[in-house]
Amino acid sequence: MEQKLIGSIRAVVFFLIILALAVPQIVFPAKTETVIFLVDRSKSVAAAGDEALDWIHEAVLKKGPGMQFAISSFAKDPQSESSLATGGEIPSQFNEDLDKTETDIGSGLRFASSLIPGSQAGRIVLLSDGNNTAGEAASAARMLMNRKIELDYVTLRQEEKRDAAVASFSVPPTLYEGENTSVSVAISSNTEMDAVLRLTVNNKEILKKGVKLKEGHNAFTFTHLPSDTGLAVYKAELINSSDAHIENNSLFAVTDIKGVPKVLVVEGTPGGSLPAILRGSGLAVDAIMPERLPTALGGYLHYQSIVFENVPGHRVSEDQMDLIEKAVREFGTGFVMTGGEDSFGLGGYFKTPIEKLLPVDMDIKGKKEMPSLGLVIVIDRSGSMEGAKFSLAKEAAARSAELLREDDTLGFIAFDDRPWVVVETAPLKNKQEAIDKIRSVAVGGGTNIYPALAKAYGELRDLKLQRKHIILLTDGQSATNSDYAALIEEGKKRNITLSTVALGSDADRRLLEELAKMGSGRFYDVSDASVIPSVLSRETVMTSRTYIEDDPFYPVIEAYPEWMALFEKGVPQMNAYIAVTPKPRARVPVLSEKDDPVLAQWQYGLGTTLAFTSGLSGKWSGDWARWPGWPGFLNQVVTESLPKYDSEPYSVSVDKDKGEAVISLNSENADPIPIEATVLTQEGEAVDANTKLVSPGKYELIIPGRPGMYYLSIRKKDKEGVSSVYRTGFSVPYSKEFLLKGTNKEFLNELVSFSGGRELTSPKEAFRPLASKPFTKQPISEYLLLAAFLLLVAEIFLRRFGVGVLGRLLPKRKVSMGTGDDEKTAVFGRLARAKERTGNKANLKKPVAAVRERDEPILQTPPTEPNNSRESPKENPAKRDSAASEAEDRMKRLLEAKKRRR
Repeated sequence: MEQKLIGSIRAVVFFLIILALAVPQIVFPAKTETVIFLVDRSKSVAAAGDEALDWIHEAVLKKGPGMQFAISSFAKDPQSESSLATGGEIPSQFNEDLDKTETDIGSGLRFASSLIPGSQAGRIVLLSDGNNTAGEAASAARMLMNRKIELDYVTLRQEEKRDAAVASFSVPPTLYEGENTSVSVAISSNTEMDAVLRLTVNNKEILKKGVKLKEGHNAFTFTHLPSDTGLAVYKAELINSSDAHIENNSLFAVTDIKGVPKVLVVEGTPGGSLPAILRGSGLAVDAIMPERLPTALGGYLHYQSIVFENVPGHRVSEDQMDLIEKAVREFGTGFVMTGGEDSFGLGGYFKTPIEKLLPVDMDIKGKKEMPSLGLVIVIDRSGSMEGAKFSLAKEAAARSAELLREDDTLGFIAFDDRPWVVVETAPLKNKQEAIDKIRSVAVGGGTNIYPALAKAYGELRDLKLQRKHIILLTDGQSATNSDYAALIEEGKKRNITLSTVALGSDADRRLLEELAKMGSGRFYDVSDASVIPSVLSRETVMTSRTYIEDDPFYPVIEAYPEWMALFEKGVPQMNAYIAVTPKPRARVPVLSEKDDPVLAQWQYGLGTTLAFTSGLSGKWSGDWARWPGWPGFLNQVVTESLPKYDSEPYSVSVDKDKGEAVISLNSENADPIPIEATVLTQEGEAVDANTKLVSPGKYELIIPGRPGMYYLSIRKKDKEGVSSVYRTGFSVPYSKEFLLKGTNKEFLNELVSFSGGRELTSPKEAFRPLASKPFTKQPISEYLLLAAFLLLVAEIFLRRFGVGVLGRLLPKRKVSMGTGDDEKTAVFGRLARAKERTGNKANLKKPVAAVRERDEPILQTPPTEPNNSRESPKENPAKRDSAASEAEDRMKRLLEAKKRRR
């Protein structure tokens, strides 16, 4: 019996645990009903915000008891405006921290449904114009139906404005130089108006024409004769006064114009011979100064190669260097650098993006042969230097330290109203420690140049070094009553030179230029702080002129067939070159007698770059400039850098889906070969692109749908491992949010039809009773687990103490025998019941009564009476005495056992 009871308890415990894991719930009628107001805040209805708040306020005033509401808004993404409440307060205005360039009704509905507690039914009131531009609104509306959430809508009116938009713009993807082509522009307008249409190619205007627009669709076609080769960016722009949205007034198109390769020659000193030599060999050439370099990626992509002819690094900004590096690496544009006193290491290209793409390092391996050098860098740390300027100045000083040998002497002084010695002027034994100290300097207070400059001269004055140089950089004014001339003149006697850098428009250019002139150094007028590293590294290198190898020599031509053919009749003598170090993977077709590279080339990314370390003028190239094969050699250098593009075109189309741009690429080659695609913005920023093979010859790229111009580079390897490159561009159009389309009631009616909703014509309808009565669900798992726990404790108790303990724990029925010992009374009661069962009821009554009368112990032996009749079992005295004696003995044993248990 005991085992059956314990087994039953265990079974019940397991059943309760399993039931609890199923998370059962009890359904109760809900005490409140929930309404969520969801307001469209996108650009098309941005002016209707106050109207929406007024409508909600009027609806809330008429809500009944037991109703709660919340307000949320959405455009491209949803956000909460007020939490669930039963009161009547609503926000006075909407939160403006919202991207209004798209309308994603689906995300708004999903967000609003999450505000309705648990699985309760409720209502969402959508206030919108119904012009959905992103996301899946229909699937979200079906989800509401499954949750028994009603969806109603209120139409928001668009502000009536005049607007015209460039709806489409198309140019053939491939053109040929000198070929007439058609350019098509489609413009949509919501009213009749006059406007001006402007077309540009690579930012050069090719058409500007007044047009009369009618309401609706307008189409225009123009012819154009392309004159440049390479990647060309066309732009159609509509100029219209009082336009509602200027965002929809322009579109881009990209085409690849084939013809004679085009080369950009950047000249440090204008009027060089290289542009004429290249034009004579049949190349199209643009020659510019470094200050006119493009500031957008597209400005480099319509050139097949870029040549830097003796261009100092401080005249090219860091951003422009970055764009050139990306054009070479990602799009296969070639690059060539020629030598001279302003090129390579002497030009300040150490640790720049240009050094990264070249086949040579600006640092040289022959530093042990350099003269001993002492350099002190003096940098302004006043408050006006705070930010990027000071960070770049410190980085420039750190690069200068990296260029020095350990035996060279370096000092670093930062100054504000007084000088602060950061790095003691001493041999550079621990280069990294010095660099860390330089980078740890913080900005300070005012500007006082003279004490810091005097400190620098004092540090170098007595040092036994072959060359001693000071670089002073500041962006502010300083007192000029100090005797700078005497200080500098005394320094010149000790072989100390001085160069100065004026940073920004507030610098005292006049003073700094005069100081550099007196100190036999160079003055740099810097407006772009990003060139500071180039300035300081150039100064560091130029302090030691041994970077220039100026002993005439005969170059050594290595066994590369394309180059050896140029020197069949001998090798001319060369005067000088810039010492550099070839990178490990570089090819070096032309070497000096010291095995330094004179011509080096390599593949960098998709592009080919070359370094010609001698200059193009006679004082550098010597007899090469008079050599008949000189034009052919220079043409060969540039030709080697030209990209090798694939002739197989890809057709490119762009669609927008769920706020993302989907670029479809179709190739005539149907091989199922993966491609490597790179997407960059006009600013040269890389864009994350998810590339997938849809079918043989068809690919898709998915990028964020931000409107603008993008450039695409495609690299593909065939079955033999041969790579081919294709480059193009595409335009992601503006959002449809900027097209004035009016209210889309048809779409709104489709959404509300899933849940049986409707258009609300009055605010009081927002809180009408729900068709499905709301309810709440109360889970009971924790109660089931509690019951299982209590039963488990009871089961353990029974197994430990047995079922019999229950009888002892339960209250006992007492037999009243009078006063005396309770335990004796209980035992006597049991004996009395036993004797009753043996038939001695009559004999027991008498002694019990006697005990009650005399108040004596209840277990007294009753008196015996003689009986002469035949003895009966019930009346035998001997047996009665024996039974009484046995009862007394049993009572004693029970009492002793009871005491032992206690």
